[in-house]
Amino acid sequence: MKISDIKKALNLTVYAGEEQLDNPVNGGYVSDLLSDVMGNVEEDSVWITIQNHKNVVAIATLREVAAVILAKGIEPDEEMLHFAKEEGLPVLGSTEEVFPLSGKLYKLIK
Repeated sequence: MKISDIKKALNLTVYAGEEQLDNPVNGGYVSDLLSDVMGNVEEDSVWITIQNHKNVVAIATLREVAAVILAKGIEPDEEMLHFAKEEGLPVLGSTEEVFPLSGKLYKLIK
């Protein structure tokens, strides 16, 4: 599955990383605790969070996350957006709550 497939299926907004939407996705992870994500997220996963600052980009690129999805209508702050564009990290958004969004992502990937 590609990020573009997830974007389309979940009706996501793309904030950054449009040129990377054909990258593969092999799993998902949901957490707002950055140290948890740093220690446990797998490469090429989609990370769902409500954190919207530059440290999200730092961890996502360090752990080679395929994309970040911001839930609950939260948008990236200016620094996050700047660093995501600089790193080529896809940052997408959804107005859905985390629980239903993660369930839909799970069904798509598995």
